[in-house]
Amino acid sequence: MNAYYRDFLKNKNIDIENLPPTEYCCENRLIEVRDGNKVCLNCGMIFERTFVGNERRAYSIEEIQNRRRTEPRWRDFGPRTMLPITKTDSKGKSIGPKEQALFSRLSKIQNSLISSIERNFWEARPKLKMLTSKLNIPEYIAETAWKIYNVVAKKKLTMGRSINGFISGSLYAAIRVHDFPRLLDEVCEASLTPRRTVHKSLALIVKEVLPLLGLRYSPITAEKLIFRFGNELELSIKIQQQAMKMLKEASKNGLKRTGKDPKGIAAACVYIASKEYSIRKTQALVADIAKITEVTLRSRAKQIRLKLV
Repeated sequence: MNAYYRDFLKNKNIDIENLPPTEYCCENRLIEVRDGNKVCLNCGMIFERTFVGNERRAYSIEEIQNRRRTEPRWRDFGPRTMLPITKTDSKGKSIGPKEQALFSRLSKIQNSLISSIERNFWEARPKLKMLTSKLNIPEYIAETAWKIYNVVAKKKLTMGRSINGFISGSLYAAIRVHDFPRLLDEVCEASLTPRRTVHKSLALIVKEVLPLLGLRYSPITAEKLIFRFGNELELSIKIQQQAMKMLKEASKNGLKRTGKDPKGIAAACVYIASKEYSIRKTQALVADIAKITEVTLRSRAKQIRLKLV
């Protein structure tokens, strides 16, 4: 090593005295930063390693093209890598027309080797992930929903039907299996899918898929919704417990709950309990949170009051 390079290393801003002492390094330490590592050039001893990436934002099309990196896409299904359609190679050199035609043909061959189930999964998985993040669904429910959709795709129930409908139906079926307080209307609204489409897909899932997986579909009950509506209305726990007592008492006195939407019964109990504690909650607000009409709220409240006397 020449003297000029030694002087250059000594003038660098590397505090050699504060480096951790080691018995394996030489006496005349010359430290240089190479690839994120502080290395002694005399003996090759590595003192520190930094794994911080030098990521920079790109603002123009040229910067995006220059800083683009090809990385494998790791998933549980489908191809491991993608063949990009670009006019330059990894070193930035332009690719000739023959090579471009070759890569285009290879990408077509690769896509043709993918099965229909894998193409279905490539479309369904991101949609399910987006839907669970929108509704703030726990991970264990999302895993159950994916297992249900796996069986749906393998039984080819999606042929001629909507994939969005089966994704929403699988998620709602998993919600009902784990007895999580989410409504079908919320799933339909988040997935931008008509309720009729989701309902048809859900009927097929309950009939043909859940028995194969050994899962039990439990319909939503008014007891589960009382505490959820109470929390959304910012009511105290005493009011929520009073609403639960009203529902149990009305049920014992002969309240007919068959054929009635549990959302209306739960919202009516919460509305009556809040009025008893002089907490003003309008019918429009309660009906909007419960996803029902004000007419339904008033009729259910009247029926419950008659059974409480």
